[in-house]
Amino acid sequence: MDQLTLTLVQSNLEWQQAQANREILGELLKSQVKETDLIILPEMFTSAFSMDGSIAETWRGDTVEWMQSLAAQYNAALCGSIAIVDNGKRFNRLVFVTPEGNVTTYDKRHLFRMYGEDKRYTAGSERTVVTWRGWRILPLVCYDLRFPVWCRNTPDLDYDLMIFVANWPAVRNHHWQALLKARAIENLAYVAGVNRIGKDGNGIDYIGSSEAIDPSGEILLDAGEDTGCFSITINKPELEKYREQFPTHLDADSFELKI
Repeated sequence: MDQLTLTLVQSNLEWQQAQANREILGELLKSQVKETDLIILPEMFTSAFSMDGSIAETWRGDTVEWMQSLAAQYNAALCGSIAIVDNGKRFNRLVFVTPEGNVTTYDKRHLFRMYGEDKRYTAGSERTVVTWRGWRILPLVCYDLRFPVWCRNTPDLDYDLMIFVANWPAVRNHHWQALLKARAIENLAYVAGVNRIGKDGNGIDYIGSSEAIDPSGEILLDAGEDTGCFSITINKPELEKYREQFPTHLDADSFELKI
């Protein structure tokens, strides 16, 4: 597909209330979304950014089934991260599901030590590139945004769209906006960042600013502080044309990433 329609879902999240959050997000989609290709939910959308181990769901539990059902209903891929227990370990796991029920995962690599996430969850060790409707997509989670080596596109340009799902606090919103733009520019790729709004159970404020950015750093969509489903269509020929006209990837330094 030359074009891909993204729907960024920006919402408040109920603290550690999985069923309530599934209902809220489901109703939001029902009232605002008709046709799209990819629905993007925030980080830990069933619980908000909680370090309480009891919130972690068993792998392939209720939320994954709910995501599969919605993907089929909208004939669109659906992604977001949830707290998961798998083989005795807890992960902040991004789940990407297709209308056919196929599931691809990415476990958050960079855990937010300033909040103790590194003590309560296990870090992932592999990047994941998903191909969906002809687009190569790199899904990442929140704090990963600060680490350009992990986000780096290869000299062969192995992805077209980078996604960040987040619970990014308002106090550092200017970091969020600056880093999203930088990741798009340096990687010659579209970037979509989806953040929550509201106040969490620890009293931390979030103001959204979910955005879609083109490879030149232009902001295509800015959700501001509003609740809603915000859609934007990105264009593959325009991406390819920009890469041809400004091929910085051909001068990229080579390196080996060691985990």
